[in-house]
Amino acid sequence: MSIKNVEIVTASGTESFIPFNKLKKSPNNARKTPHSEASIEAYAASIAAKGILQNLVVEPELDADGAATGFYFVTIGEGRRLAQLLRVKRKEIKKTEPIRCVIDTANDAFEISLDENVTRENMHPADQFEAFKKFAEERGFGAEEIAARFGVTPHVVRQHLRLGGVSPKLMEIYRNGDLSIDQLMAFAITEDHARQEAAFERLSFNRDASTIRRMLTEANVAATDRRAIFVGAEAYTEAGGTILRDLFTEDRGGYFEDVALLDLLVMAKLGRAANALLEAEGWKWAQVFLDYPHSHGLRRTYPQAVDLSAEDQAALDAARGEVDSLTEQHESAEELPDEVDARFGELEAEIERLEAKRRAYDPADIARCGAFVILNHDGTVRIERGFMRAEDETPEPETHDLNGEGEDSHTVHEDGENRPHGEAEGEGLDGEDEDGDGHKPLSDILIRDLTAHRTLGLRLAFEQPDVAIVAVTHALSAQIFYRGADAHVLDIRPVSTVLASHADGIEDTKAGKAWADHHARWAAQMPRDVSHLWAFVVELDHDSRIALFAHCAALTVNAVRLPSERRPRVVATADKLAEAVSLDMTSHWIPTARTYLGRVTTTHILAAVQEAVSEEAAGRMADMKKQEMAEAAEQLLVGTGWLPVLMRTPGAVQEPAEHPQADAVTETTPDAYSVAAE
Repeated sequence: MSIKNVEIVTASGTESFIPFNKLKKSPNNARKTPHSEASIEAYAASIAAKGILQNLVVEPELDADGAATGFYFVTIGEGRRLAQLLRVKRKEIKKTEPIRCVIDTANDAFEISLDENVTRENMHPADQFEAFKKFAEERGFGAEEIAARFGVTPHVVRQHLRLGGVSPKLMEIYRNGDLSIDQLMAFAITEDHARQEAAFERLSFNRDASTIRRMLTEANVAATDRRAIFVGAEAYTEAGGTILRDLFTEDRGGYFEDVALLDLLVMAKLGRAANALLEAEGWKWAQVFLDYPHSHGLRRTYPQAVDLSAEDQAALDAARGEVDSLTEQHESAEELPDEVDARFGELEAEIERLEAKRRAYDPADIARCGAFVILNHDGTVRIERGFMRAEDETPEPETHDLNGEGEDSHTVHEDGENRPHGEAEGEGLDGEDEDGDGHKPLSDILIRDLTAHRTLGLRLAFEQPDVAIVAVTHALSAQIFYRGADAHVLDIRPVSTVLASHADGIEDTKAGKAWADHHARWAAQMPRDVSHLWAFVVELDHDSRIALFAHCAALTVNAVRLPSERRPRVVATADKLAEAVSLDMTSHWIPTARTYLGRVTTTHILAAVQEAVSEEAAGRMADMKKQEMAEAAEQLLVGTGWLPVLMRTPGAVQEPAEHPQADAVTETTPDAYSVAAE
């Protein structure tokens, strides 16, 4: 009998070391779906660290005559065979490496292959998580070492270790099936068992993973918060702060745990920016705030138009000339060369820098005014200049003759008006004496009586449209651009809602900056003294006067809807106003994850995509997690012009009307000096 024939009759159940290059994949293997690369890597790492823990089961390969070929089919253990093949390719072992196998010729190869894959129960994930944690604690291995021994990534190991550290109480609930793996991962955002259990007790019917994460991080500051962006993770951790990381979602940098420390670092950095501003520009003071102090109550000055120096004008002309030249050279090019595109960017920046020099603050104002240094919504520094405190106001000078009386016997009063010396403030009557003796003033009762009759006369005579527009514009301007001037005779009170208190970061949007610039242009043209405001309004041409009136009226628009208010008529009127001005909010606002999509439910997100894009697009997103869905929807909605119902204008949508430009105002006050306050 030959050796080959002897191999054929090898007893079933015999354990044998067979050279690796003699092993083949069995055609009777029940598993048809190939092993994943990750599983093969995991097998290879495990075998390299611990050897083959479970024998391969093989059967001899027979030729057509029933004789053994010397090769063996792997009935059970194909994954381990592929792992060893990978190790051969990596030259970790030789191709003749002896592999411990059990020869099975008694059982049906297909049946035992199927049995191997069906009649087994995977380890419960909770046991797996706790086992990884125990392995790390008892062996002292780090994530990288464990990953190498089990063929997974260090990140997966860290996830398992974090899950293994969840409160035993919550882990038992997970074992019993009353918590999902997503919920368990949400609890694992913190390693504080007390906080985990307290959050679990607070859960109501809504046990969504995002709700759990929000509850566990509500006392922390997200790394995307403007304060965290401004300070930076490195400076925060160097100061002793800790960052909570979510290992299971895209946490965008985690959560800063020490809020008090973060706020301290924010104010310190803003303080350094304020000191740098004082040193660079020479303002009298600079005060730091986290948010813009809308209730500051200070008068504000604005930069005035100035001529460029000869040097700056020459540089501006040269930059513009180069832009024109480059534009002409490349006007037919479909795409600009990188160096040309970069040069255009440099020239635009230089032109913007030089154009900014056309407006400058009066050095006298810089010496007595200050600035607010504020943290912008995007984590950058925002500087608002030109605010004057009451104690820094310069009083109007009085001129005295040798007798101590003013020139022409006039005195400057607090309201800025010149009156004959000794005349009491009022309607011009309360200096008249009762009987001509020059000493006794009119009684208060008589003054009220006479001025009431005069007011009635003014009301009757006031019904002149042109004069009414002047008076109303004057009354609005006096209160909007001058703090506490009390110079208006019409009892009209413009009330302006501070929109920043309802929408964080609205002042830094494109629309917010456009409004601020528009307001600043008007403010810069207001006369220094409110007593000159009437003449200023009268001397404006009709279009400019109406434009100023419209600007003042616009400042009082309030279509903000508060949950505590029920104002259906106001809402209806706001819609009518939107139609009248052809409001198109797509010019001012777009839906993003930050502005809308990340702040509504997944149902709202899918409805928006379905309406703006297609039902199919919404369907493809249905299984995404909320943050991922919001980001995907943001990309899909770009350019669609989609708006939430609250922001839509009823009726036909037209191009928004352009704002009248304050620059068009007739230059009737060459020495105009802004005293506007926000």
